[in-house]
Amino acid sequence: MSIKLAFSRPTSTVEEQTLLFQQYRAVGYDGLQLKGPQYGPYLNEPERFKEAWGQLPGVGSALITGGRLDEAGTRQLRKVFRFASGIGTDLVVYCHGVHRAEVTSKDIRGYGDAFSELGLEAQQQYGVKLSLHHHHNNPVMYREDFDIFFDRIQDQSIGLTVDTAHLVKSGVHDVAELIRSFGHVIDNFHLKDFEQGDWKVLGEGAIDFKPIFDAIKAINYNGWMSADEESGGEVLEGMKACYAYMRNGLK
Repeated sequence: MSIKLAFSRPTSTVEEQTLLFQQYRAVGYDGLQLKGPQYGPYLNEPERFKEAWGQLPGVGSALITGGRLDEAGTRQLRKVFRFASGIGTDLVVYCHGVHRAEVTSKDIRGYGDAFSELGLEAQQQYGVKLSLHHHHNNPVMYREDFDIFFDRIQDQSIGLTVDTAHLVKSGVHDVAELIRSFGHVIDNFHLKDFEQGDWKVLGEGAIDFKPIFDAIKAINYNGWMSADEESGGEVLEGMKACYAYMRNGLK
């Protein structure tokens, strides 16, 4: 499989979500990676989601979710696994909502063990891949956290979603090095720009994406690459700008 381009962004109104769903294919994207509120109303009724949107290829190329791995959080994550399986999505992207200041290296190793178990369950019972989406102020935040966490992961049990802006915000400025070091587990990219504390449309912030694109090519990446557009700008304008930027970067 070659790199397939997706788009992801929050929507605050029904009109914005409808525009997002109706226009991503026309812009050129292969898929949408959906935020929780965009699929949440259908979580217990995958057939109803397919009736509404199933005619759109790639409409749920990934489902983004998150929380804590307590009893309630794990139960909710399993609902997402079931929903993903029901609509034919094979990638669940998880943001681990625990503050980094609350955890130690020992805790991160424990999270690695827990994620491995959940990842294997997702694959074996639901045919779904679980991918960790690192975030600023989440347990896997600093460069050394990635080594600690993935050293505990059982082979191929979970993947890594690399978010360029969250890395830079967390102080990891050599994004290309991390991509090259973890190419064997990367199964998704969220490309987002960043400058002076704000998320930016791709190409409009301070991140130098040339070495990032070079690293993606160097690891022979084949999978989903999503623009994660959270600048708050106009939907269609952001879709078009991000698509052109990714296409040019991959040439």
